[in-house]
Formats: sequence, structure tokens, C-alpha cells
Amino acid sequence: MIKDVSDLEVYQEALRLLPEIYSLSRRLAKSEYDLVLQVRRAGKSIAANIAEGFAKRSSEKEFKRFLKIAIGSSDEVITHLRMIAIVQPNLSFEAKRLADKYKVLSKRINSLCSHWQSGGTFRSSDTQTV
Repeated sequence: MIKDVSDLEVYQEALRLLPEIYSLSRRLAKSEYDLVLQVRRAGKSIAANIAEGFAKRSSEKEFKRFLKIAIGSSDEVITHLRMIAIVQPNLSFEAKRLADKYKVLSKRINSLCSHWQSGGTFRSSDTQTV
């Protein structure tokens, strides 16, 4: 049974990816400062929404609502990374590689959302992929 938000692999992964966002965004041109702020904010929002939803997990509907918001933030990161690849082509490879990681994260959060039941149980027998 999941007892703490840090037991959720998607939460751990959202935190693990955050330093990569910061590392890449530090290399953006100063003129792209707004993009730096947006991609960092969206990256931080993923773990924050998972945590906020987990705190409200007694309501399955509320938890899933926050997981869907986290998916939206992850997809927003992907869009910002695509923009980085366009506006700064020298970072294109890294931005695309990181976007691929966020695509996987979005899918994993979606899987958690689909399989979560109140009480911290899963409908699927394979909780390791979540």
C-alpha cells in the first residue's frame, strides 16, 4: 500500500527530471527568459499537483483531477521543450531527448489515474509500472 506521496514512482520521476529542466534552461539565450520561467514552472507543477492530489486521495475523484492537471503540466513541458528546439537549434537534441522522457512520464501518470482506486490500491496487478 502507498503510504506517502514519495512512494509513487511518478512523483519520484517528476522530481528526478527537474534538474534536467534546470540544466537545459540555464543554457537558453537571455532573450528567452520567459521560456526559462515557463518550462521551470511547468516542470515543478507536475510533482506539486501529484502531491496535492495525494493529500486529497480519500476522494478518488479529487486525486484523479490533480493527476490530470499533472498530465497537463507534463504536456506543457513537452511543448516548451519543442519550442526550445526551435528557437535554439543547438539545444534541439537535448530538448527532444528530455521531451521523450516527459512523454513517458505523462503516460505513466495517465496509467496511475486509470488504475487508482480509493484507499491506495490499484486495479492492475502491476504496480511497478506506475
